[in-house]
Amino acid sequence: MIRIAFVSIGLCLWAGSAFAQGNVEHGKQLYTDNKCNVCHSIAGTGNKKGPLDDVGSKMSAADIHQWITSAPEMAAKAKADRKPPMKAYTLTKEEVDDLVAYLSTLKKK
Repeated sequence: MIRIAFVSIGLCLWAGSAFAQGNVEHGKQLYTDNKCNVCHSIAGTGNKKGPLDDVGSKMSAADIHQWITSAPEMAAKAKADRKPPMKAYTLTKEEVDDLVAYLSTLKKK
């Protein structure tokens, strides 16, 4: 019984960190390739109305993932009414994971 509990806890911890796994460098390239800087900025580069400099400290990897894959639902949940609203992107699961991994590294020091 104790073994089952440890396995269950381990699976929960693994699932929670699964969003943070990905190729950070590829995620950074995806940010550039998808022109995310039109609406967002990092380190003062891009649209200053949507800074992402500290997003890794403010949001969990799961929330960042939801913003990328379900922006309208997250905007409603956050009561965000930014114009234009974040559009839906067609990214593979691996690309989303890589973008989440990159954005999760953005933390003020």
